Amino acid sequence: MYGLYGGEDIGWIRKFTMVVKTVAQAEGISLEMLYVGKSNLKENVGRNICTITVDGLSHTMQEMEFISLFWARLESMWHSKMKYCKSIENDWIVQEIDAIHEERVMEAYQNLIRLMESPHDDNMNTLRALIYAKNNKRVLVAGSTRKRVKLDVLRRKIVLLLISDLEVSEEELFGLKKIYQESHQNPTRTESQYEVVWMPVVDVRTTPWTEEKQQQFEALQGMMPWYFVYKPSMLAPQVIRYIKEVWRFNKKPVVVALDQQGKSVNKNALHMILIWGSLAFPFTRDREEALWREDSWRIELVADTLHPAIPTWIEEKKHICLYGGGDIEWIRKFTLTAKAVAEDAGIPLEMLYVGKSGPRKILRNIALEKLGSYALQDLNHINFFWTRLESMWHSKLAFNSTIESDVIMQQVLTILSFDGGEQGWAEISNGSEIVARARGETILRVLGDYDMWKEYVNQEGFTTALNDRLKYHLYEHPNLNSMIISRPIFYPTIRETVVCAECGLEMEAH
Repeated sequence: MYGLYGGEDIGWIRKFTMVVKTVAQAEGISLEMLYVGKSNLKENVGRNICTITVDGLSHTMQEMEFISLFWARLESMWHSKMKYCKSIENDWIVQEIDAIHEERVMEAYQNLIRLMESPHDDNMNTLRALIYAKNNKRVLVAGSTRKRVKLDVLRRKIVLLLISDLEVSEEELFGLKKIYQESHQNPTRTESQYEVVWMPVVDVRTTPWTEEKQQQFEALQGMMPWYFVYKPSMLAPQVIRYIKEVWRFNKKPVVVALDQQGKSVNKNALHMILIWGSLAFPFTRDREEALWREDSWRIELVADTLHPAIPTWIEEKKHICLYGGGDIEWIRKFTLTAKAVAEDAGIPLEMLYVGKSGPRKILRNIALEKLGSYALQDLNHINFFWTRLESMWHSKLAFNSTIESDVIMQQVLTILSFDGGEQGWAEISNGSEIVARARGETILRVLGDYDMWKEYVNQEGFTTALNDRLKYHLYEHPNLNSMIISRPIFYPTIRETVVCAECGLEMEAH
């Protein structure tokens, strides 16, 4: 009778071989044992082979190449069976191979957990455990040069691991790509001292690697200016399991931040990066919490990434109007009315369309008819505006903030509710301070009735007069349950009704 076994713990190997020999002898069984252990660290297996041989614990494969061949043959048998559509349930060979593989993965997974929780002098042990770099091969590709490089290029650097499957879209990458390229324009800045590595999660054992998937993989590589693994198989099964179970990856892209010693300091820094850009450096949870303490609901937080002129408008104390909606007739009336009121009131007004309801056609009409001050032609910037709002929501939720107690969550929810359909909406700031927001029908009616409250502009100022009139209008025309917000996937904790930040009334969520 023959028995195969493996493992890295030499203490366990001693106990196991002794117990098995004792049982075999008691039962009168002739048993020969062969050690076929495997590890990402070649020296560990070599050390075990030497100890087993010297102490006479069992037979071993004297050459590492034979052990590698053993595991390679098992993998080939698996893929051959799967190629001919053999299921695990109906094929005992596949079952045996799968059982051996699962035991090996479990052991490697436990070792990976211990390694990730241990202190290190630099980040190389962590990175080599996460990205299989046998014989120090060039397992990364530099996005800037498209040349293969070794993991050593990341030594003692803060590393952001971009983790996704192959379904990630160009829109999802836009914000991170924009921030990465801007921060690396001046590589001497402290905020530039980090690198991004894309780790595509594809379990090649269970998902056939087709030509279509290869093309999909290469297309995503072409969008990325940062490092990425040479091929998805560089991520071992235990690493994929760690990513899913410890870092909670589940289809939506995440960015795990590792410090210079390879310690995970943020399981998902993506939202803070999209919100604050390079200010998020060094991407720790503590830094994210500190940024929220320092920030407030102001136009810089909401829209400073939309247009390069916004910082200048803020500095010059201009009124900035962000508006949206899919009804071009409302947009025509609103922009013309707002411009006329601003001219009569003597206030500088800049208008920027950021609606997500059919924006391509709307943007074309705005540009052709010159309805607003500026019309963004790149839809990615508009998508990024909404993505950042969603990131604010997710980031706040991660710190257990609630709608009832957090002003920013209330404001984010209100804006997200505005553009749920064709109806228009507007938010107006005076310099940095956001001073008014309303739905399309409300803001258009109040501005249309400007002659009724313009006398208060000279007495109280435009901002105060506008706000007072909006409050009066909402008081005279209470919406109560007519203000309905859609409940997207990222609102798992939202109540059936929430208080509207626009008027203080309850909105129904559905």
